[in-house]
Amino acid sequence: MPFPTIAEDSYRIAVIADAHLHDIDSDYDFGGINLNGDQLTIRSWTDTRRSSRVFNESKAALIYTLQDIARRGIKLVVLLGDYSDDGQMESTRRVRQLLQTYSQQFGLRFFAVNGNHDAFALHGKKLSTRFVQNVKQTALVTSDPKVAALEPDSAILTSKMSCEGVASSVSKMSDFGLCNQADFIHWETPFGLDDCPSSRVYKATSADRETTHELVDASYLVEPAPGLWLLMIDANVFEPRDGSLDPTKKKAFIDSSEAGWNAALSQRPHLLHWLNNVTVRAKNASKTLLVFSHYPIVDPFHETADLAYELFGNYDMHRRKPEQSVAKTLVDAGLNMHFAGHLHISSITQFSHNNQMLVDHVVPSLVAYPSGYKIIDATALKQETTLVSIGAMELDPRLVNYYRQEQTPRGEADKTTLSASDYGEFLYHRMRLRVIHHYLPKEWPVNIASAVANTSAADLVILLSHSPSGGPCVATLHRAEHSTQSAKLKPLLDGGLLHKHDLAACAMTTLIADWYCLRHARSEAYRHIDPSNLAIYRALCEAFKGLSSLSLKTHHQTHYNFFSNFITLLRGALQRADNPEPQ
Repeated sequence: MPFPTIAEDSYRIAVIADAHLHDIDSDYDFGGINLNGDQLTIRSWTDTRRSSRVFNESKAALIYTLQDIARRGIKLVVLLGDYSDDGQMESTRRVRQLLQTYSQQFGLRFFAVNGNHDAFALHGKKLSTRFVQNVKQTALVTSDPKVAALEPDSAILTSKMSCEGVASSVSKMSDFGLCNQADFIHWETPFGLDDCPSSRVYKATSADRETTHELVDASYLVEPAPGLWLLMIDANVFEPRDGSLDPTKKKAFIDSSEAGWNAALSQRPHLLHWLNNVTVRAKNASKTLLVFSHYPIVDPFHETADLAYELFGNYDMHRRKPEQSVAKTLVDAGLNMHFAGHLHISSITQFSHNNQMLVDHVVPSLVAYPSGYKIIDATALKQETTLVSIGAMELDPRLVNYYRQEQTPRGEADKTTLSASDYGEFLYHRMRLRVIHHYLPKEWPVNIASAVANTSAADLVILLSHSPSGGPCVATLHRAEHSTQSAKLKPLLDGGLLHKHDLAACAMTTLIADWYCLRHARSEAYRHIDPSNLAIYRALCEAFKGLSSLSLKTHHQTHYNFFSNFITLLRGALQRADNPEPQ
């Protein structure tokens, strides 16, 4: 279909990251669960509350977003990867159907780049998931015969659960920028004008240099409207493992999810040469160039990255951070602005090198906190961005009612989440559940995590009010007697801005969840954080701002030392939230 008329000196592009579409009407050769007369294929509440993302709400979130984009009259839409749930053939098929519908009905044009969840290496990989049968049971659905054999009487074996290889993924998503179309003004790859996957091959080599495989690079440059260039970079690198492993097996390659640009520059040097060539040509031809990939170029948490590593070790965000050499190399190649997803956060980070500035935009996911997408208003002279929240979306009552049945009789955090008035509030309260069921047991030191339950900000004040040498080195946070508590809290209460009952009512799990929300959403988190709790966080940061100089290597196992440094992370998150992000 022809492109809509767009003014040559101004462009509006919607950018969606990490939609992770799981259609609850999907067909995985599994009957599903009957909710209000509808047979649905859904994930359990147990899976949902601990995961990095929600599952069953993803289709509604993507439709809500596309409707909003269409309502605004925007015609160009970039998908920053992880558009599918986990690359399942059925999930990718549902993505294609939905995008084709919006192309036909609203004239939207989509330009996709693969994420680490959309395709895998040469031959793909086998996947397994549990879907709900009833409130008490789930069914194993898998594409792996070996996994199915573990539950021979109940497992469902289906190829629809398979994730395909990159070449196949390019062919399946060809209508959405990954292959040339007749109405494109210009289209190319790092290898030339041929869009066939077999013409987009490079050699990937193992660390010991003994194993080499030919893999497909799905990068492309497209000019969808006069003067506008979209450079879509495939930074998913599948590095062969050392040894003669079967390349049809997943274990033959290092997964791309934690590699990103760090591996892209070493494994795909052709990308750097191409990027430099494109930036020069764009400047010479007065093109508006926008650059996209799935992975960030700059660590959005670089100011506190070292301290976070000392506290949490090799945690998720640390493993996924790009090295500073990446940004330096890409600045030298002429890059000054870039859009990415992957981290499920909202952030804009500036990086300076050789008197040149790079601005790295990380677009939030549709299925995590904060939920939203970005709009780029681009001209030949500047690019401005707007973050659009989708938090006002209504929740599906069928799903909420099911979750309530499954979670009974679980804790207050579940009940609060399932009483949310809209999608944004639902995702905000779910963060506390993720803290309880993922972050604390998976990332926090065991002795610290075990002490957090049933404690409050008042207990934290008592702990930090002791001197590290003269006070007790507590094994757990504890509730002091009322008289001691009053004495320790007095400095914070004298100003009249805080009240003892507010401190006692602010659970430590809420404080920790709000820190994650502030890190991930910046000022967007202020929509949901309780104002009295926010006042407590600011007071804590002010009262204990001089405590973080203690050496973690010496005192790492003490609660005093851990939380005195955690206050520094909380202060940094508040400062980032208070400061407007650059455009």
